[in-house]
Amino acid sequence: MPRQVSPIRWENGEVSILDQRLLPWRVHYIKCKNYRQVANAIRYMAIRGAPAIGIAAAMGIALGIAKLRSTKGLEERFNKICQAIIDTRPTAQNLFWAVSRMRQVFYAHKNRPLPELKGLLIKEAKDILDEDITTNKEIGKNGKALIKPNMTVLTHCNAGALATGGYGTALGIIRAAWEAGVRFRVMASETRPYLQGARLTCWELSQEGIPVTLITDSTAGYLMSRGRIDLVIVGADRIAANGDTANKIGTYSLAVLAKESSIPFYVAAPFSTIDLGLPSGKYIPIEERSGKEVLYIGKRSIAPEGINALYLAFDITPHRYITGIVTEKGIIRAPYKENIKVFGGSKW
Repeated sequence: MPRQVSPIRWENGEVSILDQRLLPWRVHYIKCKNYRQVANAIRYMAIRGAPAIGIAAAMGIALGIAKLRSTKGLEERFNKICQAIIDTRPTAQNLFWAVSRMRQVFYAHKNRPLPELKGLLIKEAKDILDEDITTNKEIGKNGKALIKPNMTVLTHCNAGALATGGYGTALGIIRAAWEAGVRFRVMASETRPYLQGARLTCWELSQEGIPVTLITDSTAGYLMSRGRIDLVIVGADRIAANGDTANKIGTYSLAVLAKESSIPFYVAAPFSTIDLGLPSGKYIPIEERSGKEVLYIGKRSIAPEGINALYLAFDITPHRYITGIVTEKGIIRAPYKENIKVFGGSKW
């Protein structure tokens, strides 16, 4: 991915968000001048991917406070901004984690002069961005040994630089292995209905010269049965305390197929994606988006008029199908409930 292209950045008192709905045809940044514009960018998929959504959430809150001219009703206005961000999408844990971090800063410093409070919140949002890139590189370093020469690695949706602060989780592992000199092939599922695999993953990998083959979502099982896939690596939007993982719809199917074919199935995610408040995937809220998004490709209808459509944006992969969870602290393996706490240390 070209260094000058990043999914989100704070510049000149605004939040610039790469509109991923336009990729790979056009590179265009939305200039968000207020928190509502940031919230809309999250809600309407201009920015997506759990870590990137978390960064956007933090920057949206910082932007909302930065635009205030007085401290009148400060706490009420802050909470209104936070709620507007929270209401955008329900599944990505990093969104709620980032809001929590911004709240901690606000309540620790809310009695300071307004310019100082603004600066502290902006700094926290920028720190979340910088920390995410560092975390992703650690995930890549910890997971790169999973990829051996001449392997074919399958990935689903987009868990790359575009879904994070700028390096990637699942694609961060792929990127790190390639940078280390390992040569292999990638297969990317198209990921209906937004085609993140086709538009985003293939674009990222092609930018770096990593061989990638696009397949339809329903092709993976047959390829697995024929020995043409050696490893599966996906990202995550939320991971429960027992290792159950929410990721883009279709991930569960791939995990079951990989288990049937004895293919290792790894999840790559930062610790901030783990929600220890939820004992299992049963409690992870699954976003249901408008069925109209399934009925169209772009602006073109692909179904008869009047047809109903159901679009669940995510599914839950039970931990029994997961070979390991690659984090910045190392690879967590079963039993997940115990080992997640061990890897998390005193923080948990």
